[in-house]
Amino acid sequence: MSFSSRHPATYTFSLAVAAGFSLSLTAPLFAATDSAQTPASTKTQLVSQAPQRVELLLVSYAVTKAAYDKIIPKFVAKWKQETGQEVVINGSYAGSGTQTRAILDGLEADVAALALALDTKRLEKGGLIQPGWEQEAPNDAIVTKSVIAFVTRPGNPKGIRTWSDLTKPGVQVITANPKTSGGARWNFLGLWGAISQTGSGESKALDFVSQVYRNAPLLPKDAREATDAFFKKNQGDVLLNYENEMILASQKGETGFFTVIPQSNISIDNPVAVVDKVVDKKGTRKVAEAFVQYLFTPEAQREFATVGFRPGVPALTKELDKNFPKVTKLYTVKEFGGWDNIQKKFFDDGAVFDQIYSPTR
Repeated sequence: MSFSSRHPATYTFSLAVAAGFSLSLTAPLFAATDSAQTPASTKTQLVSQAPQRVELLLVSYAVTKAAYDKIIPKFVAKWKQETGQEVVINGSYAGSGTQTRAILDGLEADVAALALALDTKRLEKGGLIQPGWEQEAPNDAIVTKSVIAFVTRPGNPKGIRTWSDLTKPGVQVITANPKTSGGARWNFLGLWGAISQTGSGESKALDFVSQVYRNAPLLPKDAREATDAFFKKNQGDVLLNYENEMILASQKGETGFFTVIPQSNISIDNPVAVVDKVVDKKGTRKVAEAFVQYLFTPEAQREFATVGFRPGVPALTKELDKNFPKVTKLYTVKEFGGWDNIQKKFFDDGAVFDQIYSPTR
């Protein structure tokens, strides 16, 4: 990938707003068939013990589709070569929260690749995924990463380059409501961590985040509505978004925006897990687990990187991170005590977010 740059942590892109910028990419099911490598005698034995054809459902969030469209055929071909078994992997792509609710409501996902571990934990609490799923795959099951990007109007007329710039008088910040949007929770943590994780206390973090939300003219319910408000309705001066979404937009030829990657940032960690209740019911555990493991291979990780995701495998960081602006201070959910603590402290009814933001203000 190559990006034009005006600053070590700045991308300059152009976006045709008339095209109606939207990155949710709600897409129909994607089916792929392939193959996979093992001695002929072992292959014959495996085939005799297993069905000739297995079908899986991958349920993921919208912007991963471009990567999975390339990864799935490679895995299917590899599996066919190794076992002689045909695998069909269907993909369902929509917002992470929407997908989580759909699985809880009965969508039989063999593999769930969601935008944040809080959604995966909801599946765990719903009895669909066994506790300890984080240890079932490499890197605590974090398959891809991203960071927060500031997306501004062409040329960045308000000069927004740092977190503190979001509190300037007259700067309107567009972000979704963290009570209803997973992506907006990452934005909130990015804001909070920009103060609390860089040498200042939580009281200063509270004051800073309160100022930013006072500069938010509205809080859409999800990331897609926030993106539409910024690009289609021309609201706000800066949109808080995922870096990978803006990279993918530029690759699709969308133009007319300016993107800054703050030097202090939150690691947006995206997990993947086998949905235990479903694979045990369908008898697809072996293939589903193999597919999850494949997502951490260099072949799959490179495909994720080509559409803007930072590597989820530390061993590939040196190779793949050179394509991305350097972040000097990167904090994670662990610094906030994990998702259970985050939810209770910040987003439960009456918690910090409710204390700093009132929709009737």
